Order: sequence, then C-alpha cells, then structure tokens
Amino acid sequence: MKKIFYFACSITLLLIISGCAGYKPIFGSTNIKFKITNYSIEGNKILGNKIYAQLLDLSKLNENDPDTKGIDLYIQVIKNKIPTSKNTVGKIIEYQLTLNAEIIINDDLTETKLLNQTFTSSSKYKAQDQYSETLNLENQIAENLINSIYQDLLITLSTNLTL
Repeated sequence: MKKIFYFACSITLLLIISGCAGYKPIFGSTNIKFKITNYSIEGNKILGNKIYAQLLDLSKLNENDPDTKGIDLYIQVIKNKIPTSKNTVGKIIEYQLTLNAEIIINDDLTETKLLNQTFTSSSKYKAQDQYSETLNLENQIAENLINSIYQDLLITLSTNLTL
C-alpha cells in the first residue's frame, strides 16, 4: 500500500513540476533586439548612467544576432526632492523624492524617433535622526525609483517597438 501511495505522489509531483516547463513572461526582454551605437546623458548623470548600464546589459544579450537594430539613446534624469511636512518647530519630518526620466530612442540608420517618452516615479520617506541615515535612505529610494523607471521602459519597449 505504501508503494502505491509513494508512486502516486511522485507522479503527481512530476506532473506539477513539468507543467511549468514552457513558461515565458509576456513582457520578456529577450525579444527586444537592439545595439546602442551612440548615447547621451544629461541632468543627473549618476542616475542616468544607472539606466544606461541596465540598457547596455540588455543590449549585450543579442549582440551576435544579425537582426539587431542600432539605436541612438538620449537619457535625461531630473531628481527633485521637496519637503512635504514639518513639525511645529519647523524641522522637516518627511520628503518626497521625484525622478523624471526623459528617454529618446532614435534609429541609428534612418534617424527616425522610435521612442520619446518621459517616465516619472516618486516616493515619500521620513527624515531620520542622523543626516547620514537620511542620505542613505534617499539613495536607496532613488535606486528603487530608477529600477521602477527601467521596468516601465522595458514594458514600453516590448509593447510599442519592434526592435
């Protein structure tokens, strides 16, 4: 009886595991085939370089594919930090960090605009007791916002462009 039970459990487990074997995400980044031939970064260059580095890593996945298109990339990131609330003494308790990233992608050969869009992402955070802790939190929030903008950019690229 135990052998039949173990056999049935192992068959059921095998069917469950093999059912997910052909999974592919809808908005996969592997079908976006491009090669960055020229780029320009303006505004906050540190945050712009983070977006560029992620796009460069994505472009390297298909660098040997003959169907890749050459693109010119323009990135402008503007970081805006404003205080949103103060206590009765006038000390800032909360900030709002907003990142605006304008991304322009042109075809390298025909110079036609493939994408011209501004991505905006923002988040609020509380001021910490130590200024260095507040700066660390601000940098962590900025990193999360850049990743959010990059994900939105990937969705836009995979749905609107046939690169």
